Amino acid sequence: MTTTTRTRVAIIGAGPAGLILSQLLADAGIESVVIDNRSREDVEQTIRAGILEQGTVDLLTEIDPNTRVHTIGDRHDGIELRFDGVGHRIDFHELVGRSVWLYPQHEVLKDMLALRLSQGQDLRFEVEASRVEDVDTARPRVIATTAEGEELIIEADFVVGADGSRSVVRPAVTGSSRNGYFREYPFAWFGILCEAPESAPELIYSNSENGFALISQRSHDVQRMYFQCDPDADPNALSEAEIWDTLQSRVPGVTLNEGPIFQRDVLRFRSFVASELRHGSAALVGDAAHTVPPTGAKGMNLAIADVVLLARALRALFNDRDPRLIDSYADDASKRVWKAQHFSWWMTSMLHQLPEHNEFDRRRQLGELRAVTDSEAGRTYLAEAYTGWPFS
Repeated sequence: MTTTTRTRVAIIGAGPAGLILSQLLADAGIESVVIDNRSREDVEQTIRAGILEQGTVDLLTEIDPNTRVHTIGDRHDGIELRFDGVGHRIDFHELVGRSVWLYPQHEVLKDMLALRLSQGQDLRFEVEASRVEDVDTARPRVIATTAEGEELIIEADFVVGADGSRSVVRPAVTGSSRNGYFREYPFAWFGILCEAPESAPELIYSNSENGFALISQRSHDVQRMYFQCDPDADPNALSEAEIWDTLQSRVPGVTLNEGPIFQRDVLRFRSFVASELRHGSAALVGDAAHTVPPTGAKGMNLAIADVVLLARALRALFNDRDPRLIDSYADDASKRVWKAQHFSWWMTSMLHQLPEHNEFDRRRQLGELRAVTDSEAGRTYLAEAYTGWPFS
């Protein structure tokens, strides 16, 4: 049995990018259908870190003045770079007048799901898209299967892939799911969630002789911490005592508040940019278009920057019959994407130790850190990039 649905924009993926895009389109009077292969419960419980740039928070506030980011989110006006056993604060607010907010991604999803559903968004869970057809025409189609096993065909004027790094839309845009620019790093992050009070009021990025560590927060009584490890490390191989000893050894001069560890994982580092971000009547946003190492906190923010550009382009295309912005979408988005790729790579290379590093590399890396922290211009660049460039 096959059901056919007609809409202006078919959005695959009910993550932050897909939901915010549907909101911006609805505000412009453009209808959309959003599908996701997960259940609503799965979407809301997909726990991922969330550092929101100033521009992202401004947009969420514009969408919903009562957004919880201002009530349960935690504004941070700086970070600490730590090396040689000494902390160096990068004061975002003093340097660039901007901040970031610690607000996990699943909380953004809860907010946006509730808002979109309350406004009547056609949002379908547990619908698995298998392919996208006819993107070279004015009537592209999404072929999908519902939870009941029925075929669903969505006919649209435009298709958006907001469906993550394993996007089914990407092959229709680039010709292949792997067609793009790729780098894999020879290390990973061993991450934990623990029940403990905060060890520091802001994030600590620590470069030590024993390796890198990031001391972060999730809430006032749940903390998120990472340390550099081998990509093939077994997250269950270390005891809790060994994990705490490793973390403590990588932030000399800081006493961490320890507590029961209830989640542990190994996060591999990859950079990817699709060879094309738009082809015909289809475009990619977010992880479907690019991924970055987590060091620079760019992932979700970069996805939302894509969405801002794409929403404006589709508004001009459908409401004003002006194709210029959709024709320039890929080039416009790529400028920010590659700036973010550079910043994420730079932060990563400055703070982590590579397997081939020798004493020269170690001393050069410390020189680079001093060049940044001793210079107002260096601190300002880091603050500007970390808090996010203004949306175009």
